[in-house]
Amino acid sequence: METKTRKIVVPKEKAVFWLDKNGCWHNEHGKFQHKKVIDYFHSCIRRDGNGYYLYQEDDNSSEKVYFPYEDQVLFVFDVNIDEEVTLILNTRKKIRLDPKNLFVKNDNLYMHMGDEIVKFAEQGLIKIAPLLEDEDNRLFIRLQGKRYPIPSDDNMPPPVGSNRAPDNNR
Repeated sequence: METKTRKIVVPKEKAVFWLDKNGCWHNEHGKFQHKKVIDYFHSCIRRDGNGYYLYQEDDNSSEKVYFPYEDQVLFVFDVNIDEEVTLILNTRKKIRLDPKNLFVKNDNLYMHMGDEIVKFAEQGLIKIAPLLEDEDNRLFIRLQGKRYPIPSDDNMPPPVGSNRAPDNNR
């Protein structure tokens, strides 16, 4: 006899946790403190047409919990600087830095990644700081002997074709 997997979907309005503008998880008791729980939550982030959610499954069920977030869901938590610059996201995904996709908004550094936006968390920004240059209130990044301007536009739209969920204020 085949066992059916129960599918549980929790809308973000009923989620009991959220992600703040710095990439930290919170619930009604405050900011999460246990690294293993924090890392697990980040590793469970997925996205579909309805937005971002945490996903987990076991033998009997699968669960999607859509959650609110203040700015972005994807964050650069670490940077490896070798011949190429590799960004390590909160989800553990590794992506190559594309200097042409960087931009500054509200004094924060971001990068377009397809139709998603990745925000540099403080620890990622500290790691990439040696590559950044400020000249006449303009920001640049220097990679492999080339200097790329980083545009600053607080009204910069999301990339074409983006279906990014709207920012949620909490």
